This record gives sequence, structure tokens and C-alpha cells, in this order.
Amino acid sequence: MEALADRLSQLDSHVHGAIRVVAFYDTLMRRRVDLAALARASAGLAECVAGVRLHGAGRTIRMTADGREASAPSAPASSTAPVTLDDEEIGAVWLERPGPPNPLDDVLLDRLAIAVAAAAERYGPARTTMADPALVELVVGSDGDEAARARALRLLGFDAGRPVRVVAVRSPLPLDRIGGLVCPDHPVKAARIADTGVILAGAVDAARFPAGVRAGLGAAVRPDLSWREARTALRFTTARRPVVRHEELGSLALLADVPPEAVRNNADVAAIARIADSPEELETLDAYCATGSLRRAADLLHLHHSSVARRLEQTARTLGIELTEPAGLLRAGLALTAWRLLDD
Repeated sequence: MEALADRLSQLDSHVHGAIRVVAFYDTLMRRRVDLAALARASAGLAECVAGVRLHGAGRTIRMTADGREASAPSAPASSTAPVTLDDEEIGAVWLERPGPPNPLDDVLLDRLAIAVAAAAERYGPARTTMADPALVELVVGSDGDEAARARALRLLGFDAGRPVRVVAVRSPLPLDRIGGLVCPDHPVKAARIADTGVILAGAVDAARFPAGVRAGLGAAVRPDLSWREARTALRFTTARRPVVRHEELGSLALLADVPPEAVRNNADVAAIARIADSPEELETLDAYCATGSLRRAADLLHLHHSSVARRLEQTARTLGIELTEPAGLLRAGLALTAWRLLDD
């Protein structure tokens, strides 16, 4: 390998040099060398410090031209290249050349980045957030056996025996971005199943979901049950309450199991449907049901309480429900929630 590096340093032809660089890394990849060996070989080839960093692993490797770990502080990179896997940037490679870049440095870093991505995938779970949907389906599917589920979790990078939170997501934002935000310090994988995003994570910070995201969080230990809970919780999300934990639903979760036809035939739900074409009425009723107070609803809507009172009087007549009574408020809240579930 050192002899090849010596010959490469003496080549005058850029084309021939590039071909030899490609062949050099092809050989390393066939030998299935690890990240440290790749950095060491690259430093010897480039005759300067070479570095490798994997973002998700928080790991940085720097090697000197004589094959030792670089102990001195990092010098400014003379050339750098991203490491990508499954269209996601998972790290970076660079050279710390004291002088101007060598004409072959870009070729070297390009091939090094490819080799690092292959090694990262081979020697550990891929540090990408996006995962193979087939593996994720094995984890959350209800018809798989536990052995297949455990194997899929291992392939996705989750330790056996540790809990995995399952999140159901609807959002225009990329799933990998959402996963990185809500689970920055633990393993996290994401995939899309049908029209719903799935996030598997060691832990989830519900406060970190960005605006515009609807998310339901499952609570069960088994991923398949947690996925079912997460999808149920997602159905209960609203613009006012975009993130819902299944355990917070309590007995309300039972509404998700009521047959849609039975919901449509309910008189209170049918009455809610009659005011659905009036966004103001619907928003006012939602705020009142959420707060249970005329004045708090007015504060939430940034309206005078007399305006809210007039709206609620009109809504009460349409619904045929006395909203000022506790029983009427409960009926309206349940009917509004059940009506929303029909859209899912």
C-alpha cells in the first residue's frame, strides 16, 4: 500500500493518477477495512493528515501521513467532502494539507467518502434517519413474529430489550428532519407507510415538534401495539392540539373504535356537521369545549367575551344543546371530537 502511495505521488498525469486513486480505494473496499484503516491509508496516500467524521455517532478520526492518530489540534481543512448514505449526509471527510490542495485531492476525497459510507453501513447501523420501509413495517406490523421484529430492530440500530417509542406523523416536512429534532441524542429511524410517517426512537421530546406537524405518540412497550396507539392518537390531533400522547386520551380513545356509520347517525354529530361550513362557529365551539369557560375561550380567540357569547348562543340553537350546562358541554365536546374522527 505504501509503495502504491509512493508511485501515486510521482505520477504526472492527472488522468492516470485519478485512475490509480480509484483503484486504490476499490482495493480497500474489497478488503472491507474499517474507518480507522481508511483514514490511515488516505493520510498515507495524500501525505498529510486525513480526517473522517460521522455525525450521528459523534465520532472523529484523524490520522497522520505516517499512520498514527493525529494528536495536534485540527488544522483548517484544505479540502473536504460530504459522506452520504441513502441520500442523507451522515458525515464528512477532509484533508489538512499545509500548502495548496493537490490536483488529485478532490478525487481522493470523493472515493474516500464512498468508502466511508460503505464501511459505516457494514460495521454498524446506518447513521441515517431514513430507514428501509420494509424493516420498519416488520417492527410495527401486527402479523409478524417476535423473532423477526427483534431482528428488524437490531438491523435498524436499536438495542434489544430497550424501549422504542413509536410516533405517527403527518407533515409536509421531511421525516428525517423531524426525527432529528425530536430525538437528537438517541437512536431514531423514520419511514413512510402509506400516507403516514413512522418515527421509531429511543426517546421523544414532544415539545420539539416543529410547527405544522401533526403527531401521535404511542405508549405501549411492544412496537406493534405502540404503532396502533400512535395512529389513534394522531386522529385526535387538531390545529390547536397538534401533538397527542395516547396515554393522555384515556377513555376518549374508545371513540376511535366506534363504527363510522354509527357516528354519522348520531344526532349530536349530525348537528356538528351542520355548522361545519361556518369556520367561526366551529372555532368558537372548539375553544369553548377546550377551556370550559366563556372568558378563557374569548382570550384564546382574542375576542371580546360578548362576541363569543353571541356565537355560542347561535351554535347552541343549531345544535339543540344547552352549552352552559355541564352535561351539554360534555355532549358538544364528544360530538365535536367524534365528528373530527370521521375525516380520518
